[in-house]
Amino acid sequence: MLKVNLRHLEEHGIRLKGELPAAELDLGVNDDLIRADEPLHYDLSVEILQDALLATGTLTLPLECECSRCLKKFKTELKLAGWAVHLPLEGEDKVSIENDSVDLTPFVREDILLDFPQHPLCKPDCGGLKNKPARKPKALEKNGLDVWAKLDKLKIK
Repeated sequence: MLKVNLRHLEEHGIRLKGELPAAELDLGVNDDLIRADEPLHYDLSVEILQDALLATGTLTLPLECECSRCLKKFKTELKLAGWAVHLPLEGEDKVSIENDSVDLTPFVREDILLDFPQHPLCKPDCGGLKNKPARKPKALEKNGLDVWAKLDKLKIK
């Protein structure tokens, strides 16, 4: 989990840089086109601002995707460069504090899920699957022609 100890923030802000395993994010994505198996990389500045916790920085999550148009597998990165969260420490909407620590993981998870691609594309101008004209085997073409020839000979009164 991505926890911040409030006692470390009493004098000045801190910088958090590292990785968070994808399993700890618990994204719960049941999408055949997107998989997040690699860890989340974070680089955050955290400080107490009046009666609130302010965390800003960059979140990067590598994704393995399948193009929704051509079905090719490709890798991409979900990057939240200007990520920020402002969490009140007092009042009605205050954040949950356990052992002088605040867990940022639920807020990171929520913003990552909101930024997930709905229809991943290998490239913006992907043309999709290539349509190849259906070809009939020659045996079927010959049989088809024979049937029509027999119908042409049919005499209707």
